[in-house]
Amino acid sequence: MRLSLMLLLPLLGAWTVPGGLGDKASLTATAPELDDEEKFSAHMPTHLRCDACRAVAYQMWQHLTKAEAKLLPLDSGGRRELSESVYTDVLDQSCSQTWQGYGVGEVDQVKRLMGPGLSTGVQPSIMVMIMEGLWPIRLSKTCFHYLGEFGEDQIYEAHQQGRWTLEALLCGGPRGACSEKAPDTRTEL
Repeated sequence: MRLSLMLLLPLLGAWTVPGGLGDKASLTATAPELDDEEKFSAHMPTHLRCDACRAVAYQMWQHLTKAEAKLLPLDSGGRRELSESVYTDVLDQSCSQTWQGYGVGEVDQVKRLMGPGLSTGVQPSIMVMIMEGLWPIRLSKTCFHYLGEFGEDQIYEAHQQGRWTLEALLCGGPRGACSEKAPDTRTEL
């Protein structure tokens, strides 16, 4: 799929490109070509598991942080702490959400999962993301996988130490999705 956009630079207060198309510059972006695994497989493709783990960690952190913000400070340090039943429900809701806003794009000819909480560094001025298909189901399954693997208590304890601690718990370590030697078991996620 190829998209072409015409940008009227003078309307944006920008300058024209020397040797360009007069007052117009052409920007193009191409949708990533998905292979059969990326299109049809029920599991998260291996090369996207680190991004998926980071997206799950971000969503868990977001949902827990929003739930804590609704509480009055409980301890002398002003910390807000959820009860076990509340954080269990919040984590379940974070995995059951629609996962809107996530999809696959291509950065420097590398396919990456993109969406809230995921940064791929410098973004091109224009890009195409594929958001349809099995991505929401895969992200939900990945999320529930981590809930089962670590449990709500351990995940909430990591969350209380900060977003990056939660991400390190879920995605780091020698067998984590973001390690160099992450397991390649297709049934795992």
